[in-house]
Amino acid sequence: MAAKKKTAKKSLKSKSKSKSLPPRSEVAVSDTWDLTSLYDSPEAWEKDFAKLAKKEKGFEKFKGTLADSGAALAACLKFDLDVDRLLERVGTYAFLKTTENQADDDSQRRIARYQSVGSKLGQAASYISPEIQSISAKRLAELLEEKPMKPYRLMVERLTRYKKFTLSKKEERILAMQSEMSSAAGQAFRQLLDADMKFGTLKNEKGEEVELANSNLSEFFQSSDRNVRKTAFHQYYAQFKGHENTLAATLSGSIQRDVYYAKVRGYDSAIHQALYADDVPQSVYDNLIDSVHNHLPALHRYYDLRRRKMKLRDIHHYDTYVPILSEIKSRHTWDEGVESIMDALIPLGTEYCDVLKDGLTKARWSDRYPNAGKQSGAFSCGTFDGAPYILMNYKPDVLDDVFTLAHEAGHSMHSYYSAGNQPYQYYNYTIFVAEVASTFNEQLLSQYMQENAADDRERAYLVNRDIDAIRGTIIRQTMFAEFEKITHAMCEAGEPLTVRSFQEAYLELLKKYFGPNFVIDDDLTLECFRIPHFYRAFYVYKYATGLSAAIALSKRVLNGGASELNDYLTFLKGGCSKYPLDLLRDAGVDMEQPTAVETALTHFEGLVDELDTLL
Repeated sequence: MAAKKKTAKKSLKSKSKSKSLPPRSEVAVSDTWDLTSLYDSPEAWEKDFAKLAKKEKGFEKFKGTLADSGAALAACLKFDLDVDRLLERVGTYAFLKTTENQADDDSQRRIARYQSVGSKLGQAASYISPEIQSISAKRLAELLEEKPMKPYRLMVERLTRYKKFTLSKKEERILAMQSEMSSAAGQAFRQLLDADMKFGTLKNEKGEEVELANSNLSEFFQSSDRNVRKTAFHQYYAQFKGHENTLAATLSGSIQRDVYYAKVRGYDSAIHQALYADDVPQSVYDNLIDSVHNHLPALHRYYDLRRRKMKLRDIHHYDTYVPILSEIKSRHTWDEGVESIMDALIPLGTEYCDVLKDGLTKARWSDRYPNAGKQSGAFSCGTFDGAPYILMNYKPDVLDDVFTLAHEAGHSMHSYYSAGNQPYQYYNYTIFVAEVASTFNEQLLSQYMQENAADDRERAYLVNRDIDAIRGTIIRQTMFAEFEKITHAMCEAGEPLTVRSFQEAYLELLKKYFGPNFVIDDDLTLECFRIPHFYRAFYVYKYATGLSAAIALSKRVLNGGASELNDYLTFLKGGCSKYPLDLLRDAGVDMEQPTAVETALTHFEGLVDELDTLL
């Protein structure tokens, strides 16, 4: 989750008084992360990099031996994992150093060298998966029963799940040769969106002429001046109207690619192929959509509440991002922000809180504040051998940054527990569960802050923040997921994917999700051409299921006792030792049933009612 970055052009008078970001060399050491859990120095990194560069030839000795015995197969897998583990450590250090100052030449050279050696090692190891796949089912079953294979059994079973969808060596080689070609549609979209499309300039609410771009569109939508929001909306989408045929062609190409690969490999559909990796049945996807449909009246009620409280005659899409209430003015120094988070996370137990507090204060897991050249936003970067580092650009006057820190801390504690309780091959949790621990922490922090709000206005602001988080993460992402399902089904049925068919499908969804009293501008149907995630289909639903699970689990822990807390902590320790649905089921939430999503949406309804009362 990226921290919100607020920028504004300074007038000539104020420019001389503005405070520039300090260079990295002037940042206090106590405010930076301590990377010594990875390497004490660049020189120590160089030693491991040299070891890594020599590993390429080591793969050759295992080639052609994997069916000989369980010991032979285990030896190959151990070597591969050991190389991967060292590669992770070397690569993580190199990456984190680049984020400190992206203009630093030494860091850029280091990451380039890592990428080069990583590519060579990947090529050297590329025979392992096909060779395992070629072993007969009978022989593989025998190998898996041998004692040396016990630590790797689940790994191999997951790999061989794909055997029925794996083609001959010649056919696989042909598909592999298509990889660059298959990404052409997505690359064309990114070039068009990020480089070729120019959106012009417009005046913000201060009367300043500002360039409009993808990166700052949200800032205009949050303007208190409705004319600024409206102008930005139509000016932005005018470019999409001017390129609608090209955009429709690129999106169509991406969908056709998904359908082609699914058919070639023998999957039932493109969505079947996408869900197969996590062993997720389509019922999970369909239950999500059905549950959101059932609760859309509450969303429509919220839009009407927003319209009334903003004193608008009608409500448009560009009216849905500006805060109903101006942001509550509050200041949290780093230590105060950490203290608030620790107070909120008390229900997670002494060990969890002690480890996290130490990481955020004494052990220096986090790089705290902005500096010249530093990567923007925020992230957590957990590894098996190092601390679970957090990059922040913390601003004491921005309340959302406290939530961002809680969010990234959730990721880091997930990594901490997984790495501490699983072997390397099973520690790295999947995307399906990745957002659970982070948004779980946000839920606890939000509840804590609401309970300790200074007045109804502050509480209303926090409640509205929760509403918009659920609206953006569960409901909006589900609308996107439904669009992906519809358009891929159209392609599989042989229906044409054109500007008109895309917009007609999207318009029906807009009407359904925004409701009868919402003004759907014609330009809004062009939104279907600007969502980058559509080029990585059947991914966005994981945001919705992740937050749904987090809300359900946070309520379970808050309302439960030692058993419920232990279930949740066991989930954090699980890594990828089980499939995502099994990990969540053990934690107390069954995502194959609609209960978790229903719980989250019922919570949403209650928040809308509460906001109406508070306002």
